[in-house]
Amino acid sequence: MEQKFWNKIKKVHFIGIGGIGVSALARMMLLLNKKVIGSDLSEGFALKRIKKLGGRILIGHKESNLAKDTDIVIYSPAVAKDNPELILARKLNIPIYSYPEALGLISKDRYTIAVSGTHGKTTTTAMIAEIMIANKQDPTVVIGSFLNKQKDNFILGKSKYFIVEACEYKESFLNLYPDILIITNIDNDHLDYFKTIKNIQKAFAKLIAKIPKDGFIICNPNNKKIKQTLLMTDKKAKIIDYTKEKLDIELIVPGEYNIQNAKAALAAARIIEIKKEQIEKALKKFSGTWRRFEYKGITKNKALVYDDYAHHPAEVKATLKAIKNKFPNKKIIVVFQPHLYSRTKFLLNDFAKSFDNADQIIITDIYAAREKNDKSIHAKDLVEAIKTKRSDSIQYISDFKDIVRYLKKSVNKDNVIITMGAGDVYEIGEEMVK
Repeated sequence: MEQKFWNKIKKVHFIGIGGIGVSALARMMLLLNKKVIGSDLSEGFALKRIKKLGGRILIGHKESNLAKDTDIVIYSPAVAKDNPELILARKLNIPIYSYPEALGLISKDRYTIAVSGTHGKTTTTAMIAEIMIANKQDPTVVIGSFLNKQKDNFILGKSKYFIVEACEYKESFLNLYPDILIITNIDNDHLDYFKTIKNIQKAFAKLIAKIPKDGFIICNPNNKKIKQTLLMTDKKAKIIDYTKEKLDIELIVPGEYNIQNAKAALAAARIIEIKKEQIEKALKKFSGTWRRFEYKGITKNKALVYDDYAHHPAEVKATLKAIKNKFPNKKIIVVFQPHLYSRTKFLLNDFAKSFDNADQIIITDIYAAREKNDKSIHAKDLVEAIKTKRSDSIQYISDFKDIVRYLKKSVNKDNVIITMGAGDVYEIGEEMVK
């Protein structure tokens, strides 16, 4: 980390402090004994943790939130450019960094293991973190979820190692300085920004070009999209094919995609000379992360309830396949909350083909997140699109309370309910198992 830079900082103001990534940096600043103040639109799980450590949380965005003696402002990429706190920070000439830029400052002077890819980033990051922690490597970790053992999205380590989830949205990951880069896969996503798969590949190519000559790129070089991406850049680093790794254990977390994530994690840990048997010992105990095939509990009528963050067609398909393989004799009921109007619109046909392994589908309203509703797409459009592939057992229910009431009446011990999406759909599962 740029120690001199952070040593001068006494007071940090965060805009959008409740975000999964930004809250991790806020916790880091508190653990480094900085004064932390942050604003967000609403209370959330992550904010309680910041308050416990002594951070001050302000609900709503307004000029009066920002103190004039603030040393640095860090903001979430989801924050609008006309945010009053951002505008005031510019007027006061307070140094301003986006969350990805702040991650870059941390990455610059540390040996960085960056995990990128359209799917599987969080789980692979968590697997590497668990392996390195178990083997006393004492890494600093920033992850887009909560590690199960530590119940945290941030770990402040004392070694040179920095393990970070590298997000491609708006080319955020280009702020990092990876020594080891993992690319789990490259797929169509964030098309509101990238527009085409070629632009996504170009962004990954720029990241690949940043890896130093003595660095490593862990990927599947035979995957068509990755192969094309590798050809777009004059790569200097050594390429390691993680698909060639042999995994001699059975994982707790289900699904073929998790086997691939584990192989990528194994490849990374071997580079830093952790023995294979020690890597597998840690992987064997890995139980997942928050909102990744997470077991929530059992309902009054003995139905099992799971939750998953899947919000892309490929993720939905892979997760439902994994849950069907795990419970072949049970009826799978999925409650899906589409995430973003743009993603639902751009990938509508792909979503329509993603629910084959569900026996019953409930679609609820689109979670807008950072977007305004342009009224060109609705959750009912997804229902109709799925109906062109299958006509049975699919319905649209808007209100979460109505979904809970409906499920409580209709489910039994032969059912598995999985809530799915990157929004607040997990609340349904939590209500079901109360």
